[in-house]
Amino acid sequence: MPKQGVVVLRAAKAKAKPVVPDAGPTLAQNRRGRFDYEILQSFDAGIALLGSEVKAVRAGHATIGEGYARFKGPELFLYNVHIGPYAPARENHEPMRTRKLLLHRRELERLRHEMEVQPRSTVIPIRMYLSHGVIKVHIALAHGKRAYDKREVIREREADRTMQRAIRHAQR
Repeated sequence: MPKQGVVVLRAAKAKAKPVVPDAGPTLAQNRRGRFDYEILQSFDAGIALLGSEVKAVRAGHATIGEGYARFKGPELFLYNVHIGPYAPARENHEPMRTRKLLLHRRELERLRHEMEVQPRSTVIPIRMYLSHGVIKVHIALAHGKRAYDKREVIREREADRTMQRAIRHAQR
């Protein structure tokens, strides 16, 4: 017969909470991405960076607003993302170089299939963040909005603000 203390320890182990991956601090964000595109699916990808690029991103010298991702062979690469030079580095990187995105093979296949099936779809970076000391990029399969779609979003936002203002005023 096992001792009572052992049973308690086993019960405590069984009740351990699952580790939820945290999305750490945001290092760069694409605010126009959600306005210009309709987000269909999103993925978290690693990114292959040089040492000076990591330091520059942590210092806040990254801009992902104009970025997009394309397939080159079986791999996904991030284009048009500017990571400024890191001044203390002896050898700096090229600011606009192409960077490889790191995803699982099945995710890459699913993304490639979705891009082939849906016309006008593209992959855009939404935000760059730090997760357990590693820089990650939240990318999204997106569908470009037309000008009238954007106007409709603005109209709905204004109507919501007007309603909220009226509700606040009525509660006074």
